[in-house]
Amino acid sequence: MTKHRIYTMSFASVYPHYVTKAEKKGRTKAEVDEIIRWLTGYSQGELEAQLEKQISFENFFAEAPQLNASRTLIKGVICGVRVEDIEESTMQEIRYLDKLIDELAKGKAMEKILRN
Repeated sequence: MTKHRIYTMSFASVYPHYVTKAEKKGRTKAEVDEIIRWLTGYSQGELEAQLEKQISFENFFAEAPQLNASRTLIKGVICGVRVEDIEESTMQEIRYLDKLIDELAKGKAMEKILRN
């Protein structure tokens, strides 16, 4: 079975799209970074280092210091698929992030996005 191409894409190549999507809706890069740090456990410095290294999506999540236990509370549809039903763990992590960025762009309050 071949891996989906998103796995080998560099996280840094997609990151600007997350920021652009948020900024088009009046949100900020800082909020995007906060979401990524909440989800993965990276510090801001670690996140910036991963972006600089052009690390793949697969390795970005594999090397995440502490995936947030509350991420399993993320529900809903992204790209036509329910995130809670995705069986492959790395794809699920990627879609969790997509869903959080979507919520940010839709104007949802940060404390709701971060499942507080």
